[in-house]
Amino acid sequence: MVLMETWPVVGAPIGFGEALPAPSPAAQLPVGCPAPASVRYSHTDVRVPDFSDYRRAEVQDSTKSSKESSEARKGFSYLVTATTTVAAAYAAKNVVSQFVSSMSASADVLAMSKIEIKLSDIPEGKNMAFKWRGKPLFVRHRTQKEVEQEAAVDVSHLRDPQHDLERVKKPEWVILIGVCTHLGCVPIANAGDYGGYYCPCHGSHYDASGRIRKGPAPLNLEVPYYEFTSDDVVVVG
Repeated sequence: MVLMETWPVVGAPIGFGEALPAPSPAAQLPVGCPAPASVRYSHTDVRVPDFSDYRRAEVQDSTKSSKESSEARKGFSYLVTATTTVAAAYAAKNVVSQFVSSMSASADVLAMSKIEIKLSDIPEGKNMAFKWRGKPLFVRHRTQKEVEQEAAVDVSHLRDPQHDLERVKKPEWVILIGVCTHLGCVPIANAGDYGGYYCPCHGSHYDASGRIRKGPAPLNLEVPYYEFTSDDVVVVG
């Protein structure tokens, strides 16, 4: 009698529960292990921003084209821009006016900028000096001989050509600023080679019309602005 031993077939299906031993209590992970977790919330109470308060009434209706109200909206924009520009220009004008007025001379300074001279106080053939704007002012009452003599001068021979009639408003009255045009000295009246003015600093000679005739001065004596308010009064300045 032959006895045969039975062996299990290799590769036979084995149940998962049979192949792995049951986990022991010591191998289980403890509760509360710090393992990373991803959590996602669903927000269903978020309020969508409403910009109706910032939009014009013409474009709040989404069913209408914005072209229908473009002219009205442009007109409003132009009006606001023009109004703002006018207001800004007016404000700038006031600021500039106040700034310029603050730089202008005060009333007392303006009063000193003019001088009134009584001509009857100056004898014929004499020269009188006044102080005007911090400078000497010469007022000369010329004789008829001086008037004719200065009018006959050939201007082509002058360093600073000027006819006598160009320097006076009335032939008998000559009004000059008494500052030599060379280096600013004060000339002496009724002196010099031409009987007009003589600068003692560097020897400049002027005639009775205030024109340079000899010496280093390059120009004639300056004639200020003046006007005769009457036959006996002249205002300089």
